[in-house]
Amino acid sequence: MIYSDKKLAQRIVECCVQQQITQVVISPGSRNAPLTIGFTNHSEMETYSIVDERSAAFFALGLAQFTKKACALVCTSGSALLNYYPAVAEAFYSQIPLVIISADRPADRIDIGDGQTIRQRNVFANHILESVNLAEVEDSQNELILDALQRATTMKGPVHLNVPFDEPLYGTTEALQVTLHKKSYENPRHESFPTALEGIWKTTQKKLILVGVHEPNPILNTVLNELAKDPSVLIFTETTANLHGASFVSCIDQLIFSLDEAGFAALQPMLLISFGGMVISKRIKSFLRSYQPAQHWHIDPIRAYDTYFCLNKHVKMDPIDFFTRLSQLAPMKDSTYRDYWLEQKNRKKRKHHQFLAKAPFCDLKVFQIITESLPRQCALQIANSSVIRYAQLFDMNGRTTHCNRGTSGIDGSTSTAIGAALKNEQQTVFITGDVSFFYDSNALWNSYIKKDFRIIIINNNGGGIFKIIPGPDQSTALPYFETPHGLTAEHLCTMFRLDYAAVTSLEELIESLEDFYTASERPKVLEIFTPSDKNAQMLKDYFRFLV
Repeated sequence: MIYSDKKLAQRIVECCVQQQITQVVISPGSRNAPLTIGFTNHSEMETYSIVDERSAAFFALGLAQFTKKACALVCTSGSALLNYYPAVAEAFYSQIPLVIISADRPADRIDIGDGQTIRQRNVFANHILESVNLAEVEDSQNELILDALQRATTMKGPVHLNVPFDEPLYGTTEALQVTLHKKSYENPRHESFPTALEGIWKTTQKKLILVGVHEPNPILNTVLNELAKDPSVLIFTETTANLHGASFVSCIDQLIFSLDEAGFAALQPMLLISFGGMVISKRIKSFLRSYQPAQHWHIDPIRAYDTYFCLNKHVKMDPIDFFTRLSQLAPMKDSTYRDYWLEQKNRKKRKHHQFLAKAPFCDLKVFQIITESLPRQCALQIANSSVIRYAQLFDMNGRTTHCNRGTSGIDGSTSTAIGAALKNEQQTVFITGDVSFFYDSNALWNSYIKKDFRIIIINNNGGGIFKIIPGPDQSTALPYFETPHGLTAEHLCTMFRLDYAAVTSLEELIESLEDFYTASERPKVLEIFTPSDKNAQMLKDYFRFLV
């Protein structure tokens, strides 16, 4: 096997192997040559080359998101490293393991006027689990490296190794010059079930379970469906919760948008139990901050946010263990909480279908047609801004759905989707808005897009969300928020060799979707041009109709 002749590069590669971090996304450069040589020549490594560091980082995030395994990123020195920052922040808040390995100049070359040289030490300090600044000449760094890699995996987030190399950079050897001793780690200890909570659970008549971003989990799904039989328990899930049940409320905004003060008071839980990641719905957050429960417990082995300003208890348990224990307690029999709100849910669902049956061509109608057309066995990736909010109004029928909700940014949605799709045996369908798509267009500068990957662009000629949320349309500066552009993805698709089709009407959309998901030799893009002057009004009419 070929190794870099830099001992520090060998050390990092061998530490990654020991920690089973074998997915590595490399962006080209010279200063990182020892790492590139080491990773690409190692038989246990899966390496990917992506030029744009911002796109590379989100691609790696998608790989880690789907595989549930840490992914390493390798870049050269200078501003290359800074381009990782959006994905680093996303990984930090979404609890996704990333290992950032940045090559650097030696310390005596910083701030003396050398090119491609910046202050790289601790550059991600506000959004990193651990920063390790290594020295090329020291031999006693194994433990620092191994501990950081382990932290990424067990604490689920990004860590940063900053690695200085002096020239020459391209030397190789057939001799492994470093030795690692096997280091064992204990898994983080979880709490046992707090028995004091049993009494509160048993005597509370209005219990709301709210699920944010979560991975599919059949065992947890079964446990929650068992809990949903309790008439005092109401379960709210979001599109990205990936947990499903006939007695769950999966379209939260649809249910609560038109509630008056009396309705909110009736919905106000006595006990809120939350788990999973970030919650998309601004309305549920506003409701729970205004109508706070007497008790709020968050269930997560690592982290709890006081999202609703009333957190009483962070229970450091796996949700499966916690809810299994609750399901073993006798259900309450004298509550109408669940049944009343499930009846309201069903009433709103009927009105939802009535409105859409007569709705003209617009973003909302397009979402209905798309969700009805999706293959039964496919995975969904959804971009941020208005697209994920539209998705919240529709039932995804058990399809695995992901969105970068850690920071809710539009900047790397396409790259993340391509990375996640690479490891997924199911077809991946990515639904995006036009601004998000163009913002991350370098995601298509990528040799790893699967043939069955499908991109649906809902092009309403600008940031449509700024016509939906209150404020921008009254500001006299709407073009600076919405940024109308008049662009099409056609020539991008030609350049990057993707099949392309465009539609401008309901009839064309239905016809195009008939074979859009079928096998092809190249990935496909369907661009849907919707009327930007009608979309916001149709959404307002929709919510008024649901009253």
